[in-house]
Amino acid sequence: MLALTIILVCAILGMSVGFLAGLLGIGGGLIIVPALVYLLPIFGIEEHLVLPISLATSLAAIVVTSSSAAFAHHKNGNIPWQLTKPLMVAVSVGAITGSYIAELLSAKALTSFFAGAVLVLAIYMLISIKVERTKPYPKQWKVNVIGVITGVIGSLMGISGGVILIPTLSYLSIPVRQAIGMATACGLMVALFGSIGFVLTGTQQTGLPQWSLGYIYLPALLGIISTSFLFAPVGVKLATKLPVRTLKKLFASFLMLLAIEMLLS
Repeated sequence: MLALTIILVCAILGMSVGFLAGLLGIGGGLIIVPALVYLLPIFGIEEHLVLPISLATSLAAIVVTSSSAAFAHHKNGNIPWQLTKPLMVAVSVGAITGSYIAELLSAKALTSFFAGAVLVLAIYMLISIKVERTKPYPKQWKVNVIGVITGVIGSLMGISGGVILIPTLSYLSIPVRQAIGMATACGLMVALFGSIGFVLTGTQQTGLPQWSLGYIYLPALLGIISTSFLFAPVGVKLATKLPVRTLKKLFASFLMLLAIEMLLS
């Protein structure tokens, strides 16, 4: 009965995730993780397990929801595979490393990192930074370092890392459409290997709720993915009619308040 309730509640969350992702062009992790952080304790999840479960479940949901987007970018020729494949390997290494780092951090340290990173990303979104100048595409080892860092941060935040990669790749003279395609493909790898890492690290953890796969909480995952992919096109359609820049600023302001509240509490 509890699992069914969680599925239904998270299905409603999935509607919001899909809708806002389509409307604002943001990854679902920035919505899923804070929502689960507040919902899971209500369902009796132990406090020290709440954030790892939220991060792992968010990454698993992103695997499902981002697969179709990556395939669409591939069909449209938006992914330069010669540049993307080495970067995918680097973000995969970073993602699985990040999941093991998360296991070593205390709940307080992990919460502080997440809230602090959300605050930085929200400020970035709020002031709408636009990179004016560009640089030539650097040597591959430098790109790999960027990829590993993106993977680690994405895994520690339960996000795909697109918010980091897209402006970075654009700054490195990659056309915006290709930067989005590369970030989508790499984001899928961040989510996939981050999820695998959280499954592996969670197998030894005691006190996990029933229906858990490592740290991934399957009822919450099922609820989110059951509706998120249906509501993303609705958000995309509405984005053509509403002042999305204003909405992004309002959403960023909300994220800032949320991050500050998490840091203070």
